[in-house]
Amino acid sequence: MPDLESGQSIEMQGSGKTPYIIKNVGGVYSCTCPAWRNQSLPPNARTCKHIRKLRGDAAEEARLAAPGPLQPLKPAGSEDVKELPLLQGHPWDGEQDLTGWWMSEKLDGVRAYWDGKQFLSRRNNIYYAPDWFTAGLPAHPLDGELWIGRRAFDLTSEIVRTQGTPERWKDLKFLVFDAPETKGPFEDRVKFLQDEHGAWKSTYTHLVEHNECTDPEHLLSELDRVLGLGGEGLMMRKPGSHYERTRSSSLLKVKKFLDMEVVVDDYEAGKGRHKGRVGALWVRLSTGKLCKVGTGLKDKDRDNPPAKGTVITVKYQDITADGLLRFPVYVGPRHDGDPNAPLPTRKKPEEAPAEDTKPGPKKRKTK
Repeated sequence: MPDLESGQSIEMQGSGKTPYIIKNVGGVYSCTCPAWRNQSLPPNARTCKHIRKLRGDAAEEARLAAPGPLQPLKPAGSEDVKELPLLQGHPWDGEQDLTGWWMSEKLDGVRAYWDGKQFLSRRNNIYYAPDWFTAGLPAHPLDGELWIGRRAFDLTSEIVRTQGTPERWKDLKFLVFDAPETKGPFEDRVKFLQDEHGAWKSTYTHLVEHNECTDPEHLLSELDRVLGLGGEGLMMRKPGSHYERTRSSSLLKVKKFLDMEVVVDDYEAGKGRHKGRVGALWVRLSTGKLCKVGTGLKDKDRDNPPAKGTVITVKYQDITADGLLRFPVYVGPRHDGDPNAPLPTRKKPEEAPAEDTKPGPKKRKTK
């Protein structure tokens, strides 16, 4: 059987009635079978009997050996740390006046925390960036995103989670939006980054631009502009806010839709045009409730659905009175997601504890 070209997929019959899907993305082979999904290894270091049946043992051994020795997934001494304490935002309730807040585009990349020596994920996994990518970065922490471009999350995630493939990082950028251990309000932290950035001499690192919101119409026009470019939405920073290592109402996410991570629990058979393939996904929310998601599935998703147990992102308008998703839409797999996070709603989040604030200057922008 011929090998797969990058981007190709093929069905492979297992012991059950539903065939597994084998894909090749940039030389990284994956399979939807549980044996492949449940391995605690980088994606390019995994294999299974179905991939071996397709490619042969010799070809698989050569592929697995190509990246060289595997590095630890977590930093030494912190193997039990499940999640880093990072600043995370609430969804905007649609009513709060955000005039004077700082706006930036919500990046559809992979959250990355530079601890002064290496990149870490929210789940405390190491992203092994090549030395030429991190050259010049400072010894103090930076909070940002590894990013290729809009609507390219899957590719970004695939690259940063593999090991031994440094050449694939050439299209990535590290976009910095905060300096967690720098004292003072947000404006001072941004000024600190601006003053330091030139000295880093890092070709792959850039600062995220923040603009002050002048009025509600400005917010909505900027949201429409970003969405028109294929972006996700906006992030809003409260003026004078400090870096809180928790979920905080000083950081708000502005979208036309809310989104969350859920777990694929089961499939519903398709009917009519979709007979013989998946019609909808049954997903499990963090509350334990099951919800059906059919909208947003493309033909390729119905033919090759995400495997049971996969964490996926869905977007929706709100939570119904009985705790289900209103108008859920399938977005795609989210390998770094948190399916146990509380359900985001448009209800106004609790106010953060009072803090000393220094309002930012009006009608200016930060870079």
